[in-house]
Amino acid sequence: MSPVVHIVGAGLAGLSTAVELSARGIAVVIYEATNQAGGRCRSYHDPALDMEIDNGNHLILSGNHATLKYLRSIGSRDRVVEASGASFPFMDLASGKRWTVRANDGPIPWWVLDSRRRVPGTGIADYFALARLLRPRQGATIGETIACKGELHDRLIGPFLLAALNTAPHEGSAALACAIMRETLVAGGRACHPVIAREGLSNALVAPALRFIGERGGRVVFGHRLRAIVREHDRATTLDFGETMVPLGAADAVILAAPPPVAAAILPGLSVPTEFRAIVNAHFRVDPPANLAPMTGVINGTVEWLFAFPHRLSVTISAADWLLGASRDELARRIWPEVARIAGLEGAMPPWQIVREARATFAATPAQDARRPGAVTELKNLWLAGDWTRTGLPATIEGAVRSGVTAARLAAP
Repeated sequence: MSPVVHIVGAGLAGLSTAVELSARGIAVVIYEATNQAGGRCRSYHDPALDMEIDNGNHLILSGNHATLKYLRSIGSRDRVVEASGASFPFMDLASGKRWTVRANDGPIPWWVLDSRRRVPGTGIADYFALARLLRPRQGATIGETIACKGELHDRLIGPFLLAALNTAPHEGSAALACAIMRETLVAGGRACHPVIAREGLSNALVAPALRFIGERGGRVVFGHRLRAIVREHDRATTLDFGETMVPLGAADAVILAAPPPVAAAILPGLSVPTEFRAIVNAHFRVDPPANLAPMTGVINGTVEWLFAFPHRLSVTISAADWLLGASRDELARRIWPEVARIAGLEGAMPPWQIVREARATFAATPAQDARRPGAVTELKNLWLAGDWTRTGLPATIEGAVRSGVTAARLAAP
């Protein structure tokens, strides 16, 4: 019989693994503990809003090459909208001031010479000072590498790194910040065009992947939570799902693309991140004004990023552990006045939904980054995938997709 690759987890890491293998004509079976695919990057029908919303707001940039290749592979590149340039509007809620950062597409950042394109109140020297972040000391935090204060930090770099790392910049890993900066801002504005799934994450990233996999003979088994892996010597021989046991053929392989606590329980002794950070998302059913940008950065507010979707305004707040003690109603009433001010809306608060992810991503600190394992395990037919593995990036869509491609190539070189 032809070998089969068994993939545990149908998040983006598992899906990208399956897409890569299916494209090579290799048989795959995906096992998912829940009843839906996509993990944190999925959409669902929310009864409170009576509309489709995303579990969380995720931004893709034009420099995320693995993610864009994944979209092309599954035939859904046209389901995301790429901005024509690297343009990022901001609003300071304390002063009411608005500005837009506009980077030029080329690798030479001449935009910092133009006061109309850069952050208000900043000078050219402020941008050159960021060069220290491109050669960080091993194990250093961002706060130990650059000054986490000043107009440039408060109005651009801080919000950008907070969103990318989901960790307060002063305690975040300088190495991970360096990787993000090199692949985006340093690469030039051409790598920084926002790419947004306006019709939902599942529509762009999940449903087309499931169709692609199914058309090539792969299948997904929902409601199957892996309990243990039976091994003999240096190989996995059986997947134990409790009531179901799946024996592995001699040429079969396993990709474990489950969350870190699950992976650690199944593979005792595996080093994984143990600290996590929360994300809070708020969704309001209201038609955005025609002149509102698809994405707005917010300074000096609870809101950090405001996204405008068809018939919906959505908010993302990163490293939001400090908000987990508030009730959903408190959060909605705290967030809506800021949203209304940014969007220029009046009237009562519309129907809303709050989505809190208490353990959204691993804490992107140097100590937690050092705990991330590589794709290779002690078992010769088992590899790891996930944005929490050693991708060189924080826990992002791009990191998840890259991890799946890496695992697929190891399982079927």
